Amino acid sequence: MYYILKIVFRMEVINISTYIKGAYSRSIYESNTGYIIGIFKVKDTNDEKLADYIGRSITFTGYFHELNNTDTYMFYGELVNHDKYGEQFQVNSYERCKPEEKDSIIEFLTGGLFKGIGTKKAESIVNALGKDTLKVILNNPEDLILIPGITKKNATLLHDKLKEYESSYEIILYLTEKGFTTRDSMLIYNTYKNKTINIIEENIYRLIRDIFDIGFKKVDTIALKNGIEKDNINRVKAAIIYIMNEISNTYGDCYYSKKDLIILLPRVLGVSIEEDKFNKSIKELEVDLEIVIKNDRYYLRDMYDAECNIVKRLRMLNNNKELPAKNIDETIKDLEDFFDIKYNNDQLEAIKKSYKRDFLIITGGPGTGKTTIMKAIVELYRMMNKLSYENLTKKIALLAPTGRAAKRISEATLFNASTIHRFLKWYKENNKFQVNEYNKSKVEFVIIDESSMIDTYLLDALIKGLSSNCKIVMIGDDHQLPSVGPGQVLHDLIESKNLEVVELKELYRQGKDSNIISLAYDIRNKKINKDIFNIDEDLTFIECSDDEVINNISEIATTYIDLNYKNFQILAPMYKGLNGIDEINKKVQSIYNPKDKTKKDNTIGEVTFRENDKVIQLTNMPDDNVYNGDIGLISKINLSPKKEIYIDFDSNIVKYTPANFINFRLAYAISIHKSQGSEFDTVIIPVVKGYNKMLYQKLIYTAVTRAKKRLYIIGDIKALDKASKNTNSDIRKTTIMKYLIDGIE
Repeated sequence: MYYILKIVFRMEVINISTYIKGAYSRSIYESNTGYIIGIFKVKDTNDEKLADYIGRSITFTGYFHELNNTDTYMFYGELVNHDKYGEQFQVNSYERCKPEEKDSIIEFLTGGLFKGIGTKKAESIVNALGKDTLKVILNNPEDLILIPGITKKNATLLHDKLKEYESSYEIILYLTEKGFTTRDSMLIYNTYKNKTINIIEENIYRLIRDIFDIGFKKVDTIALKNGIEKDNINRVKAAIIYIMNEISNTYGDCYYSKKDLIILLPRVLGVSIEEDKFNKSIKELEVDLEIVIKNDRYYLRDMYDAECNIVKRLRMLNNNKELPAKNIDETIKDLEDFFDIKYNNDQLEAIKKSYKRDFLIITGGPGTGKTTIMKAIVELYRMMNKLSYENLTKKIALLAPTGRAAKRISEATLFNASTIHRFLKWYKENNKFQVNEYNKSKVEFVIIDESSMIDTYLLDALIKGLSSNCKIVMIGDDHQLPSVGPGQVLHDLIESKNLEVVELKELYRQGKDSNIISLAYDIRNKKINKDIFNIDEDLTFIECSDDEVINNISEIATTYIDLNYKNFQILAPMYKGLNGIDEINKKVQSIYNPKDKTKKDNTIGEVTFRENDKVIQLTNMPDDNVYNGDIGLISKINLSPKKEIYIDFDSNIVKYTPANFINFRLAYAISIHKSQGSEFDTVIIPVVKGYNKMLYQKLIYTAVTRAKKRLYIIGDIKALDKASKNTNSDIRKTTIMKYLIDGIE
């Protein structure tokens, strides 16, 4: 009844051993990238496991450029079992079956694709043309006019619509033959439609700019494979943008010098570029508004706009008149009674200004009461505005850059906190926020904790998503590590001295952790006082050679084997080397979770994971409510019929398959960067000369301030002293501070 259209939609690996044949019923979910979750009515299959679905419907997932209720399809893939949604057919490739017999062609013509063609007209056409109906419509549409009841308008409609229908499949075939996967082909076609081939032929590198998740390396590989010249100007321009993004992501810079670009360009292109061609490329990028040049500072357009937007909004809020605050002193006294606390002068100033001013930065080191301040600010705002707790949640948002930090704030303040990404409704598939300048949040007051972790792009996105009169309070410790992403926002805002800042200087937190806090301030002041070590059990330094470090870590770790995994953490600056995270994890795993016949294990690369191992998440997986830096335990490993690893993140069980095994790693030891926003009762930090460039002030300071009750430092006291004095790694090329002082250029 049907013949298979010759076009096969391919992915990187096509498994055509298992198929289902049938009809698409409806979509449950569709993304603008072509990803579909839907219902499929199965008519036939070659897999015994799927035989029960014949005559029934099954849920399917995959990337498609278009599905309709008229055609019959062949879906190739495999049956999978989703934790939440049960059995699904995961489509790796598919084919469209084209009607051949008369009844099928009539059904096709009347299926809704061709408006104005009803059953009577369709029957007349098929009776006259037979099984060659579709060929005649495509190649000789004028013959249709000879059929009684068929107008010229009908003939034109049939020809144009069928040609469009066929061409979409031809475009995807063209893309797959170029070397794109089915998924990427769908993304490309759904972006450009019938303009796809012209755009690819004119400038294949345009895809990088227009389509998220199709990057330079992927496009460049395909372009070179298809014969593009290494010094093609479109390739040169794309490489310049790629280099600028890479510098931002690697070093945190927001602008670049011409020298930076000239040095790196030949390494990326694999060929030297004449200065005239480089200058021409730069000029074209500037004209096309992809870059901005200011006094030999080369910016990506988005980065320049982000810095300017931050400066304009925060300056405007900072310059607004103070809000009248009648009875604020009495209300704060009520707060002190309510929380059974006495605020010091710095804290009182911060609390008052948070209510009176539209923008405020509150900064301070460990033990100065930043969390205490946050609780007071929230409650003061409620009391001054006479709000119920229910209404308060509609007016105020408590935010943090990471899930760990947001959770910690919620526990400390008893007020619901969120990550900035979740607040802005981040859409992972296209890396965009649904709360934005066109769809702003209605909250009136935003408090951001751990502000040192916010990068330039993220603060820009947050500001765009807030109304122009929304109050903002940023809280953080500028001496901690800067953001992983580009910029050093909190540092630049404070150092400009053009915005309202309250620094908390008086130590609020006292007791057993006072030696840890003293060490943190010693590091900030670039002078280590050796006398504070080993005088109390909260702060211990163990001097040893590099090759004795891991044994000492193991000995201490053994004494905490019964402690809740959330309360004990080893932090190290780097992954590789004698005392790197990888080696520490291997050793501590053998103590905490040794090989056992009762526990299943699975080796991934060079690392063996087993049930009950402590692991850390490396990427955001919002659909599973697990985020970069979350720590959990492996609860179950399945080895057959399919490899699966289940990880328990605070009772949120997440399933991993081989496709995303790279999303986690062992976490007995984690990087200091990954620990930002977290606190642990007990922390061990190895500090050795072998860490070299990773020994710098902000890194060690951040590590030390993660410990709440006990801190062990193991290694070389000279290395610790060197780290406290090294501030070279903190320098980033940014201009927010300059623009706040001198104005935007």
